[in-house]
Amino acid sequence: MEAPELATLIHEFLQHLEARRSANTVRSYGADLRQLLNLEGDPELSTERLRYYLRTCGKTPVTRARKLSTLKAFCRYLRQTGSLEADPTEALEAPLRRKTLPKALSGLQASDLMEAQPETTKTPLRDAALLELIYSAGLRASEAVGVDVADLDFHHRLLRVRGKGDKERVVLFGTAAEEAIRTYLAKERKAGSPALFTNARGERITTRTLQNVVKRWALEAGLPPTTTPHTLRHSFATHLLDGGADLKSVQQLLGHESLATTQIYTHLSVERLRDTVNRSHPRSKG
Repeated sequence: MEAPELATLIHEFLQHLEARRSANTVRSYGADLRQLLNLEGDPELSTERLRYYLRTCGKTPVTRARKLSTLKAFCRYLRQTGSLEADPTEALEAPLRRKTLPKALSGLQASDLMEAQPETTKTPLRDAALLELIYSAGLRASEAVGVDVADLDFHHRLLRVRGKGDKERVVLFGTAAEEAIRTYLAKERKAGSPALFTNARGERITTRTLQNVVKRWALEAGLPPTTTPHTLRHSFATHLLDGGADLKSVQQLLGHESLATTQIYTHLSVERLRDTVNRSHPRSKG
């Protein structure tokens, strides 16, 4: 296969994806396949060539697993369109990935974060509403900044969000989040766009802005510097399960396609229980 031909097939594949996958996914696939295209040597799609690509360009098991997923999707498309007779990825094994338990705040730490309000912030009401909503509804960072005012239903305390792959779901938020959002809307929000959370120019904030907000408030509250918007999402799921929520409901609220993705939080809850027993039970202390 000549390099120009491979470049054309990659371009056609990415165009095919644009109507079916999120923009982030298309960009990720494009970056992976451009690396493959620019790899030294004959640009053939053989098992050996792809194995060399994964070994050369995948620095970690997580990265290699993602790149293998890209290759499988690309080769599957080529077979469907008749551009490839056999799938060279069938003999490639997924790298072993060690699952790590997500970090979660305790209930007290979450309360401390919500009440921190650093003196340096110029938008305390917006920032408080952001944190309350993410923790109350278990939102991803991209979902939080993508919320529009029209997505809110205060009467039922419901919120329509657009998750991965532009899939919509409905989530719930509590009274603390409602109060924080209402106060922000009445006293601080800059009009200018349909976005709920705006900057000084009335434009939708970015995920980078959100990350900086969490970082400032976490430092003020004395929380670990590794606290991120995703930490609040993890905390939401963990605290629901700790409180007795069933796994299927938490899966729906988080927007996970697979129940297996949500099950990692059950392991986290078990670890918390184990720590409690080890600290408190007289026959558990060694």
